[in-house]
Amino acid sequence: MAAPLAACHNKSEVSGVIQGKVERDELAVVGKIAGRIDKILVHEGDFVKRGDTLAILDIPEVEAKKAQAQGAVKSAEAQYDMSVHGATANQLKQLNAKKAALSEQYQFARKSLQRLEAMVKDSLIPQQQYDEVFAKYQGAQAQLIAVDAEIADVKNGVRMEQQTMALGQQDRALGALQEVKVAEKERYILAPQDMQIETITLKLGELALPGYTLFKGILPNTAYFRFTVPESALKSYEKGKTVTVGIPYKETNIKGIVQNVKQIGAYANIATAYPDYDMQDPLYELVVKPAGQEEVKNLLTKSTVTLKP
Repeated sequence: MAAPLAACHNKSEVSGVIQGKVERDELAVVGKIAGRIDKILVHEGDFVKRGDTLAILDIPEVEAKKAQAQGAVKSAEAQYDMSVHGATANQLKQLNAKKAALSEQYQFARKSLQRLEAMVKDSLIPQQQYDEVFAKYQGAQAQLIAVDAEIADVKNGVRMEQQTMALGQQDRALGALQEVKVAEKERYILAPQDMQIETITLKLGELALPGYTLFKGILPNTAYFRFTVPESALKSYEKGKTVTVGIPYKETNIKGIVQNVKQIGAYANIATAYPDYDMQDPLYELVVKPAGQEEVKNLLTKSTVTLKP
């Protein structure tokens, strides 16, 4: 019988008192790419500055992709340089030698054709023999024209369209390399703001998936009090009104200002431990900002506070 009596006694003590909680703004730090936790550089409870390294991930795939991207960049740069500068000196020498040989063939075919022109007119040779020499002459002439065109292309460089295409391939390869470098930086999990580390969710060697919360932090100077108040009691707590908040475990009081009042759903998180109101009475969330952050900076988050009538 002692336990039920004690429970009733405790409830009678808090009857009519509006209870609430100390709250602070929280921040979740997540990873962007998958990797295993290689190092954790902070502990729960530590204060960190924006940009501080919290952890380092091991991502072997990034190194492999970086090597591939660097190779693609070298290949694309070589292709573009070739398209701008044309053939090498050795290639030009080969084409000039080819032209000299074809020129000799052309001159020989032309002279042979000239000798046979008079002979075919006098019917000293058959027409078939003349036609064969004429065909060789035309072939030698066509080959000579073709090699002249090749030499002109080498001297003038390739077409502008081909240069543009090579430049596009180079830009794409550089973009892929830049993407890998960005991914490489994601190995380092940095603090996005000044904060206190509240929770570290993974341990060394565990796999951190993209979007998974690795650290939870509390932002400094963001403490406030949250109360659950029935509609029947709202008239005493208008927005902008100065109220007194009791801190039971410190046995002290703090002045605060009602910052916001909003209705909450029936299944919302209720701050009052022993609600003493009609269940049909709509509930409202009362947010009270302390007059100064200095006097609340050491209050424990989620600790119980009371709203003085």
